[in-house]
Amino acid sequence: MTSTAQAPKSGARAAHPEHLGHVIFIAAAAAMGGFLFGYDSSVINGAVEAIRDRYDVGSAALAQVIAIALIGCAIGAATAGRIADRIGRIRCMQIAAVLFTVSAIGSALPFALWDLAFWRVVGGFAIGMASVIGPAYIAEVAPPAYRGRLGSFQQAAIVIGIAVSQLVNWGVLNAADGDQRGKLMGLEAWQVMLGVMVVPAVLYGLLSFVIPESPRFLISVGKHERAREILTEVEGKDVDLDARVTEIEHAMKSEHKSSFKDLLGGGFFFKPIVWVGIGLSVFQQFVGINVAFYYSSTLWQSVGVDPTDSFFYSFTTSIINIVGTVIAMIFVDRIGRRPLAIIGSVGMVIGLALEAWAFSYHLVDGKLPATQGWIALIAAHIFVLFFALSWGVVVWVFLGEMFPNKIRAAALGVAAAAQWIANWAITASFPSLADWNLSATYVIYTAFAALSIPFVLKFVKETKGKALEEMG
Repeated sequence: MTSTAQAPKSGARAAHPEHLGHVIFIAAAAAMGGFLFGYDSSVINGAVEAIRDRYDVGSAALAQVIAIALIGCAIGAATAGRIADRIGRIRCMQIAAVLFTVSAIGSALPFALWDLAFWRVVGGFAIGMASVIGPAYIAEVAPPAYRGRLGSFQQAAIVIGIAVSQLVNWGVLNAADGDQRGKLMGLEAWQVMLGVMVVPAVLYGLLSFVIPESPRFLISVGKHERAREILTEVEGKDVDLDARVTEIEHAMKSEHKSSFKDLLGGGFFFKPIVWVGIGLSVFQQFVGINVAFYYSSTLWQSVGVDPTDSFFYSFTTSIINIVGTVIAMIFVDRIGRRPLAIIGSVGMVIGLALEAWAFSYHLVDGKLPATQGWIALIAAHIFVLFFALSWGVVVWVFLGEMFPNKIRAAALGVAAAAQWIANWAITASFPSLADWNLSATYVIYTAFAALSIPFVLKFVKETKGKALEEMG
């Protein structure tokens, strides 16, 4: 750590920009990638039953079309860092914006099921890029004193994107008289739902032309003068610019480029701390959270809820997701990561167990009995609330903090990859599992939520209040 300590003091730690509103705008514009991440991930919820009907496919094939985007996500996330280091953060955002736009148009106008699947992969690639480039860019342009709050824009944008996609789906379905295949503007309603994403995708692309490149990237390619201008813009005039540039150069030279080889060791291939990161990622997905966002309208329709009402319930679930995320942002630094994770796990066990119980009842005239129907609805919202106020945020905080400096980047990459794979496994398996036994499916998710409690208690160490250099 000696090299960083020897760098000149620039005053950046206490820097306050003259125009904080401008810095907030820059962070919000970058977080539009997070909005599209949430929107594109969730908008398919409104099209599931229409795709099943139009292309006459079974649950297994349908699940692959829904889940295949996650393959694109994994590839996009794996390559975004290198693309950004080669051509810059802003160019990377512009590529993602183009891919989001093309994916929206292609998904709205498919001529076959494989064609729709291809555009889903393209959108997934854009999601993967946005999931990496947004937080990285915000961290590099934000003044240190505001980095935590501005960094939270990305997660907030994701959950808002999920909510807006459900609201759009509900509005489009109402305009089509409750029929997902009803005609609107010469297209079927579900095609309009997928096509609407063109609007935020184009906006993201336009915003990328009015925000500055990362000073860190500019310094890495020798554009020191432009870097100084942007540092003045985002950190204020009181910062010693020469010392600040030297500080950034010093930090970049002293960074250890972690590799996959650094993660190896111990008795089970990876070092124990890497397995803990993978475990956190897998548990986050194996409680079935993405079922709530990819399949919720289908789920409610399967137990007799009217299609229009099912879309409205999906929207209210997204609002609960936003509320839970805000709660997590408020308390994650106050009560700590582990307590929040355990509270969330207990709440998820209760919500999921109640859903499993409610779905165990036979349908009467195509609907759940009234009591079980209401309990299923309330339990679904309890589950999403407790996930959002805990594992939805806490896992990403843990993954950013828990690894030693030497392996942080590579370990985070492996844990994130495990998360996409676990996400794919749950998303691809749900329709077939639901056809088999919906109640038993929720029992499985309940079991994983319960197992996450001893996992956290035994293997996960608190990272609140510790310097990153203390991790190991």
